[in-house]
Amino acid sequence: MEKEISDLLIKYAKQFETRDFINGDPSWFMHQVSGRENQETIAFIASCLSYGSRKQFMPKIQYILDMSKGDVYKWVRDGLFLQHVQSNDRRCFYRLYTYSTMHHFLCTYQQLLQEHETLGKYVKSKANDGYSAVSAICSYFGQYGISVVVPKDARSACKRVCMFLRWMVRDESPVDLGLWSDFIDKKTLIMPLDTHVVNQSIKLGLLKSKNASMSAALRLTKNLTEVFPEDPLKGDFALFGVGVNEDK
Repeated sequence: MEKEISDLLIKYAKQFETRDFINGDPSWFMHQVSGRENQETIAFIASCLSYGSRKQFMPKIQYILDMSKGDVYKWVRDGLFLQHVQSNDRRCFYRLYTYSTMHHFLCTYQQLLQEHETLGKYVKSKANDGYSAVSAICSYFGQYGISVVVPKDARSACKRVCMFLRWMVRDESPVDLGLWSDFIDKKTLIMPLDTHVVNQSIKLGLLKSKNASMSAALRLTKNLTEVFPEDPLKGDFALFGVGVNEDK
C-alpha cells in the first residue's frame, strides 16, 4: 500500500475515533444503558435496525429503549416486548420490518437468552474469531427463518453483524465496548461493508469491485491489516473520515 494512503488512514482513524463519534451514530444507544447485559442487548437490536436513513431508524431504536425503560435485557428475556410488539400486527415498524417481523425476531432472541443467558455466552460457545462469530449469529437466527433481520449465513457481507461485533470486541476505544474482547481477538474482526465503505475503498485502491460480499469484506480487512496490524477495524473510522472530508 502506498505510504500516502496509509498515512491518511492513520490520520483519520485517530481523528474520528473519539467520544464525539457516538453522537448521531447507532452505537450511541449502548452507552445509554447500565450493565453488560443491557448494553449487549440494545447494541444487537440497534445493529439489526441500522440500515437506510439514520433519521428514520434512530427513532425506532429509541422506541425500543423507551418501551423497555432502559432494562432492555429483561424486556426481551422475560417477554415484556409482547405488550408492544404483537405477532398479528402487520403495520410497518421500519422499512422491510413489520411489527410482526419484529415480534418473530424478538421471540427468537428471547429463546436464545433463555437457552444461553446472553448472546455473548452463546457466541463464546460456538466461535473464537470474527468470522466464526458472524457465522454463529447468522446460524442461530437463520434456523428460524428471519433472514430479513439477520442474514441466514455468512456468504453476504453481513454488514450489521460485523458492526455489532466491532462494538462488542474492540477494547480501549471511546466508542466500542469491548465486552467480548476476552474470547475474540479484535485482529480477527471483519470490516462492516456497505456501499459507502465500498466506494471509499475503491477510490483509495483498497478494493477493485463494487460487489459488497463477504469475500470483499475479507479482502478489505486484509488490506487494512497492512495499516493497522493489531486492530484492522480502526479502518472503519478512517474510511468514515475520508468520506466526511470528501463531502466538505
